[in-house]
Amino acid sequence: MMIHEITQKAGAYKNRKRVGRGPGSGTGKTAGRGHKGAGSRSGHSHRPAHEGGQMPLFRRIPKRGFGNSMFETVYTVINIKALDARFSDGQDVNGESLYKAGLIRSVNVKVKVLGTGDTRKKLNVTAAAFSKSAQDKITKAGGTATVA
Repeated sequence: MMIHEITQKAGAYKNRKRVGRGPGSGTGKTAGRGHKGAGSRSGHSHRPAHEGGQMPLFRRIPKRGFGNSMFETVYTVINIKALDARFSDGQDVNGESLYKAGLIRSVNVKVKVLGTGDTRKKLNVTAAAFSKSAQDKITKAGGTATVA
């Protein structure tokens, strides 16, 4: 056994702090709660952002602008070279087949096909969106690019 193995195990588990167990413990008498006031009483809790009467941070910082992030359409991007590598000639490429091939995480995501790479396979691709170059490459190879 080496010294680094001993210290690794020695610091692995820390004993919980037992408060209110006499003056020798260092956390006796008031058990770390101080004297009087709501904080010393049982059942007391405060809001996570409460700053004790000081103007809270979320009110001190100015609010600016409007964001459309809630309304943006998020696509899972797939390139033509990935389709060419995973699918054979004449095969139908849709959400389910992409999921089975391991190219997307869920059948429910919107897929956009981009034009990086080349294909000579006739693929019948159905996706939510296509880039112009991807659409051209698929049709040039003899396949179809259907927007669904």
